[in-house]
Formats: sequence, C-alpha cells, structure tokens
Amino acid sequence: MSLRQSWGALAAALLLSACAGGVIPPGAGGPAPSRPPCGAETATRPVPATPRPPVAVTPPATAPADTANAVSAGIAPGPAITDLIPSGERSRKALQAFRLSCPSLMRRGDQSGLTRGTDWNSACAAASSWPEASAGEFFARYFEAVQVGDGKAFVTGYYEPEIAGSRTRQPGYEVPIYRRPPTLIDVNLGQFSDSLKGRTIRGKVDGSNLVPFDERSQIVSGSLAGKGLELAWAADPVEFFFLQVQGSGRLLLPDGGVMRIGYDGQNGRDYTGIGKLMKDRGLIQAGSMQDIMQYLRAHPAEGAAIMNENKSFVFFRELTGAGPLGAMGVAVTPEATVAADPRYVPLGAPVLLSLDRAEPNGIWIAQDTGGAIKGANRFDSFWGAGSNARSIAGGMSARGSALILLPLGSAARLGQQP
Repeated sequence: MSLRQSWGALAAALLLSACAGGVIPPGAGGPAPSRPPCGAETATRPVPATPRPPVAVTPPATAPADTANAVSAGIAPGPAITDLIPSGERSRKALQAFRLSCPSLMRRGDQSGLTRGTDWNSACAAASSWPEASAGEFFARYFEAVQVGDGKAFVTGYYEPEIAGSRTRQPGYEVPIYRRPPTLIDVNLGQFSDSLKGRTIRGKVDGSNLVPFDERSQIVSGSLAGKGLELAWAADPVEFFFLQVQGSGRLLLPDGGVMRIGYDGQNGRDYTGIGKLMKDRGLIQAGSMQDIMQYLRAHPAEGAAIMNENKSFVFFRELTGAGPLGAMGVAVTPEATVAADPRYVPLGAPVLLSLDRAEPNGIWIAQDTGGAIKGANRFDSFWGAGSNARSIAGGMSARGSALILLPLGSAARLGQQP
C-alpha cells in the first residue's frame, strides 16, 4: 500500500486491528505493543491530598500568557521551607537530578530574570558531595522560596512510551518515524529586529520566500516519503502520535531489541491538545490519555482526522547514550524532572509542589520544556518508562500551589526579602 496515497486507509486498518487483538498481523513476527487490550487501559487511581494554599499577594498577582518573564509576572516571598521539604525518595532523586543540571545551570542564561549563573555556585558545589540520605536537608539549607504570579499550580504528567517499531518497513510496521528534514529552517527573529528578541519561527524556503513547513496532515499523507528521512517505522499511528506528544520513547523491535529515539525538532506549527478539543465537543468525558486513546481506536476515521487537527509534527533521532534528554541537554530523571516554562522558572531550579494529588507532591527539578507547558506555575511531571509510568502520567491532572526554590540571597537582590 502506498503511504503517500493512502495513510487514512492504513490508519483505519491499524486502529481497527488494534481493537481486534493487536496491530501486528498474525505471522508478522513482531511483538505486540506494550498496552492492555482496547478499553482495558485505565489511569492510576489518584491519591487525594490537601494542598498548601498559595502565598497571599496584594494586589492579587496574575501572570497573563504574554507576560515577559517571572519578574514582570510578580514575585512574592515564599514561606520558610525547612519544614516543607519532605524526606525520602522524591528528595533523593531531586538531588541526583540537580547535580546533573549544575554544569549547564551555572553557565546558561536565565530567561526568567530570577537568577544569574554564579548564584548557583555554592549550591552546586555542595550538591556534588552531599549525602543522598539527607537530601531534604540540602534543599532546606541552600535555598529560599519565591512564588511567581498567583502561585496556583496545574500539573500534568508525561512518560517515555514503549511502542512496537522496526528499523525497516515491513508488514505490520507501516507508520514512518522521520528524521529532521534538512529543509527545516530555524529563524531567530531577534537577529532582524530588537522588538522580536527571544522569538523564533520555523519554516522552509520556497523560491525566495520562507514559508511554513508542512503540517501534520501533509506529512502523514506522504509529503516527506521517499526522501530518505525514515528513521524507523511504528506499528500503530495512535501509539506513535502519543510518543510524539511525549517527545521521546522506546521502540520494541521485532527481534526483541530496543531502539531509543529522542526529539530532534518540530515542524514549527502550533501544538493543539486534542484532549481539550475532544472534551469540548463532548466526545470524551475525563480527558485523560486513556480516554483519548479509547475514542481514537473506537472511531478510526474520525480519530485520524482529529489527530491531524494538531498540526504539530515531531522529528526524531536515535539515542545511544543516557536519556531521554530534556531541554538542558541532560537525561531527565523519572519522578524528579518537571517540564516548565523557562520564562518563569530557571531551567535547573528546584520546584516545590503541594497539590490535591499526593503522588507528585514534593521537590522536582525543572529540566525540561514542552510545547503545551506555557505560563507561570504550569508544570509537566516526568514518570519514566513502563506500564506504571504510563498509567500515572496518562491520568495526571493536579492543582495546588508551587514555589520556586532559588539560591539564598537571590530574592533579596530582586527586592523581595523572604
């Protein structure tokens, strides 16, 4: 079957076969994707908790979407954190993640305006030899808390998917996973005008013009086919769609091996969360990943069209070292890394979450970013790989309060004395 001509038919066939006992045809020799049968997958039942209320601010702080950074969104001194830092595994993993972040943290620019690279020197030096058994004491000793904007946090989850895939196209593996095309161009608009500093666009050259790159519907219909960009092939377009949303994953190969792939660019088109779109249309109720997948599989033609309403398309490269890699260029840490908006949170900074769901409460490190993670106090928690991580992350939706932990003295320089 020509992918260029008939992706919609292929998607429908794969989606239907997914609900009939597996997306790989009998005798194809490949492993079944790592997911329960259709309709059987559920999110982990939340463990309720009582969140700590945000710090009261007068007048009430707000963080509109177009606010330049954390400083202009409003900074309020947070409470003393000595009694707020939990001991245990979450803090221990956070210390490990903080250590990994330190080399980049001390040299990179901070878009949020909250810190300078040298602010982190003392904490990073101490972290290098601090005993992990007392990780909570480390964060309590070297940091102070600030609240950005109104402090009202919303936290979702992500994970490293494991899906059936193949390095070569073969029966049962027909969905192309593309490398970054050489024709995809990044443009730093700040080089052309001071008024556009910090803004970038992606596109491709058409004659003498820079035009938008192909959107998802064009790519899945075959606009990149036959150009030697196929990195691998997935078995199921729904599973691959969610791997693109996550930004990295593991391909379970027909021979039993594993191929790890990571983000290597995006087509420059706006990301549209299909969960909200489907919920607004009354197609699903709760809006979890599991609800979305169930609908897409039960309605293959409509599902293919809905996925195409998210015009964003992600390109990948093979990962051979530690990973998956976050926005700081270091491996993200399961149950310790959060994605954040770097305009409001210094990448590498600890974040203290207190939410209405117990599982994500505690210290996390902002090591990643995400297309849908925009604004102050918006975070995406990373849960690792495997069925448990998928179950927790897929149903994660928690609200409460967030504090950003800065090196001691940083808040005073900002004119806010905790």
